[in-house]
Amino acid sequence: MKTVQDYLKSGAIDIAPLLSLVLEKSGTELISNNHYQLSLGEKSRLESFILKRQKGMPFAYLSGNRGFYHLDFKVTPDTLIPRPETELLIDIALELPYSNQDLKVLDLGTGSGIIAITLADKNPHWQVSATDYSAQALEVAKSNATTQIEFLQGGWFEPVADQTFDLIISNPPYIEENDSYLDDLSFEPISALTAGKDGLDDIRIIINQAPNHLENNGFLLLEHGHDQQARIVELLTENFTHIQTFKDYNSKDRAVLAQVKN
Repeated sequence: MKTVQDYLKSGAIDIAPLLSLVLEKSGTELISNNHYQLSLGEKSRLESFILKRQKGMPFAYLSGNRGFYHLDFKVTPDTLIPRPETELLIDIALELPYSNQDLKVLDLGTGSGIIAITLADKNPHWQVSATDYSAQALEVAKSNATTQIEFLQGGWFEPVADQTFDLIISNPPYIEENDSYLDDLSFEPISALTAGKDGLDDIRIIINQAPNHLENNGFLLLEHGHDQQARIVELLTENFTHIQTFKDYNSKDRAVLAQVKN
């Protein structure tokens, strides 16, 4: 029978975290128990995971969870895998004027719920709603929720047709539909990634409709692709003011914050 040490020496991709996942042991425990012989069931499960990783399945889909900000989230192939770049949106939102007040917040295209749930956890006095077109994604988000959040199914503003908010926040699809980068994301839901030829179809919808759903002096906060910021600022100028741009923690253009014109 193969031991932990045998597998660690195999050089298989992500072998240490895969062993930790199968054996439910930390990295330190693996090293101190490196002569442990895997049972037939453990060996079968591990080698199935190794094969899936070799075929490109993200580790987060194998483990079923991913950390984001200060929380841990369930993820499935029905949702995007949370990325560190999106934590920038949380930081911006928490620094908004009036953030200590009872704000009404809308998270569009919530996916696994990382934005809505993190904001609600950091500011329990905020009234947070979240929409998504995918019923499957909403079920994942609901299972992740640790506080009271209103989850609504439908495209963008459809489920909140008559409601207004102090902050609308979104990490929408923004990849160009023919972008070669999609080859690296083949296991993630394509509908949550691409938005037309220039990647801005969904962002245009959000920018055009957001003024109808923002309170006076309300804010719109969007994540976007690293080469889209100038075009998004141009789209915002008609109905928004005090437009601010932000770089992510890799110094790439990543987010825009704007205040609706009254």
